[in-house]
Amino acid sequence: MRLGLWIDEENLRIDQVGAAAKAAEEHGIDRIWFSQRLGWDALTLIAGAAPFTSTIQFAVGIVPVYPRHPLALAAQALSVQAVIGNRLTLGVGSSHPQIIEGMFGLSMEQPARFMREYVEALGPLLSGEPVAYEGEKLTARGQIEILGTEPPELILAALGPRMLRIAGELTAGTTTSWVGPEVIESFIRPTIDQAATAAGRPRPQIIAGACVALTDDPNATREWIRARFGPAGDMPSYRAVLDRGGKAGPEDTAVLGDESAVAKEIERFAEAGATEFLLCPVGTDEERERTIRFAHDYARGLK
Repeated sequence: MRLGLWIDEENLRIDQVGAAAKAAEEHGIDRIWFSQRLGWDALTLIAGAAPFTSTIQFAVGIVPVYPRHPLALAAQALSVQAVIGNRLTLGVGSSHPQIIEGMFGLSMEQPARFMREYVEALGPLLSGEPVAYEGEKLTARGQIEILGTEPPELILAALGPRMLRIAGELTAGTTTSWVGPEVIESFIRPTIDQAATAAGRPRPQIIAGACVALTDDPNATREWIRARFGPAGDMPSYRAVLDRGGKAGPEDTAVLGDESAVAKEIERFAEAGATEFLLCPVGTDEERERTIRFAHDYARGLK
């Protein structure tokens, strides 16, 4: 199993993000992940951070698809791919009604139908192929050609059965949030594998993201997570997967404890079928620093 590291870019300058990326590369982290939030544009951030490194892979998890037409996203992703030397993983997802409808004023009617059409159009565009796509939800006609680029790996954030089927049939895999190893083993792995097999595709990746803190006070850290990420539990797709795992909120999915406890929990994700553990450091400044040191040491041990 590979180890990915999420870098919290909020309130950081590009040189600070670059330094964190360089340290991750030097310690054997396989892939660096950024989120698309309300500050940095994640793909632009990758283009800015990559020159501080030479070999490490970069990923965005995820770009919400509704505000970006497939032609526009393909052009941006391939531009970044050219700039960083073909090290990009492009994660896409539908996001949430609170964001897409509440902030952007766009409709999220039939999100799975929209996502299937979006990925059907986006995949060929990322390969430089001409597209003349007309679906029920979107139209895409055109071609994006940028010399020296390879198609970036495409993954889809999927937690429910319909999105998992799309991920298995059309992409390299999925990335998860607020999901424990039990749900991966009992639901996500068999569902996405069945879809990939039926489509004649390789076994998909499952990138299991989790909040992690090396801490001597797990209860206090859970309260920190509840205060910061608790509202995610009210978003429909997250609420559904939390209920599937019997969790009250995001704080109950965190991986907390000392080095031994955290390492054992990461192994449980591998045994459940995750192909990459995406470690997201959380907690106090001291806990995050301790967690990043652990991630660096753990990555060395995987090599």
